This record gives sequence, C-alpha cells and structure tokens, in this order.
Amino acid sequence: MDTGFLRRLQTLQQERRSLLCIGLDPDPEHLPAFLEPDRHPVEALRWFVGELIEATHELVCAFKFNTAFYEAHGPAGWAALERLVSSVPPGPLVILDAKRADIAHTTRFYARALFDRMPRADALTASPYMGLEALEPFFAYAERAVFLLCRTSNPGARDLQERRLEGGRPLFQELASLAHSWARDRHLALGLVVGATSPEAIRLVRQEAPDLPLLIPGIGAQGGMLEEAVRAGTENKGPVLITVSRAILQAGSGPDFADRAREAAERFRAVLWQHRAP
Repeated sequence: MDTGFLRRLQTLQQERRSLLCIGLDPDPEHLPAFLEPDRHPVEALRWFVGELIEATHELVCAFKFNTAFYEAHGPAGWAALERLVSSVPPGPLVILDAKRADIAHTTRFYARALFDRMPRADALTASPYMGLEALEPFFAYAERAVFLLCRTSNPGARDLQERRLEGGRPLFQELASLAHSWARDRHLALGLVVGATSPEAIRLVRQEAPDLPLLIPGIGAQGGMLEEAVRAGTENKGPVLITVSRAILQAGSGPDFADRAREAAERFRAVLWQHRAP
C-alpha cells in the first residue's frame, strides 16, 4: 500500500541501510545499578532511555516504546514516556506499543491519549479482535500507521492465533488477508505484528499481505531466528521492521552502557541488512 508512513519507512531504511527497530522497554530490575533505580525509578528510567536514544538514533529506522513499562510507574511514568517520545530526534519513526482497541467510542479516547498527547508518534500497535469498526478512530490520524497483532512471538500465540478455520487456514493467516484487503480497499496505513519465533508464520503472512509492513519482535531473548525471520519478511521486497530490545538495552551494565548499546545496535543493523531476501 502506498501510504505516507510506508514511503517514509522505505526511504529511511534505504538511506540508513537499516531494518532495525529498538524496543525501549526498560525493566527496572535490569537497569544499571549505578543509576539507583530502587531509589529513583522514574528518573533512572528516563535518563537510561534518553541516553540510549541519543546513542543509537542514527542507526535505526524506528524506536518502539512499550507503554506498559512506563504506565507501571503511574502519572510520573506516563509523563516520562511523553517526554522521551518528544525527545526522539528527527529521522527515526516512533511506534507506541500499546496494543489498544475497544468499541469505537472508547478507541477515540485511546487515540487522543496516544496520538494527541504524543504528536511525535508515527504508529501504534492494536488488537484486531473487535474488528474494523473498533479501529476506525485511529484511522482519523491519516499520517499515522496501525500495526495489528497477527501472529505474536509468545508461546501462547498457538492457543488462538493458530486455530484452524474451515478450510484449514490458521486464524492469523486469515487476519493477514483481511488486513490486506482493508488496507487496499480503503488506502489505510496498516501493518502486522508477526513474531520472529515462527518464520513459517512470517512466510504465510507475507503471502497474504505482500506489501504491508511487518513489525517483527522476538529476536534475541525470546529465541527468534534472525536470518530466517528477515528472509521470510523481506520476500519480494516486503517492508519489515525488526525489533530488538533486551539484547541492546542490556548490552552493558556500567557507566558505558550507552556505548555498549550502540555497538550492539551497529552489529544488529549490519546483520539484519545482510540477510534480506535477494
């Protein structure tokens, strides 16, 4: 689908030779001890993430903020999230990993809470379970994209997402086909979340949605298969964002943590670009 979001993503990726999206999911238990996260949890979080953004923003095509890691700290954590999102320099796309959706009346307020309060955000993640009607308020923000949960990276994805429908197709494959038709027929900036833990699922999703951007988490700590995931997602020049979180955030634990994170990001950027499908 030729949308403004997709054009920006593809241009940025070619300029930077990068498919890398860093997941900024700061777990207080894994912040460097010298930041004293037990005594100053929100301040430690804000400073840690801010330093990572500064160290890596030239290497990535996107940053993904999982809102739960900030919401858990209450109003101060949400304020830190807003501040950090606004601090991202021009260039990288910003994705709010919020997984929101409800009846349209409620979704309208989710959209305000996320897109109106954080205008630097370019996209968010959402659940498709309640159907297209529940997502409509997000589409009012024409330059923003919505990534629908499709086949996620967690083991429990098998419980529902791989359930077979009449005809034998798994539910996630049917969702990919449906999302592609929504995007095509209404010119919507839609993408799909597909975990790197199942390259076969990525291949099936790419068949159904050949030109939708895929947000692919699960590389590293969740056991995703990097080379296979990248090749499956980029088949026929399909657009992807490969999310790496803990392997970069926890690359260093001392005062030089930002330098270590940059080194890890540089390695991932090079490897991901190298393994694109021909």
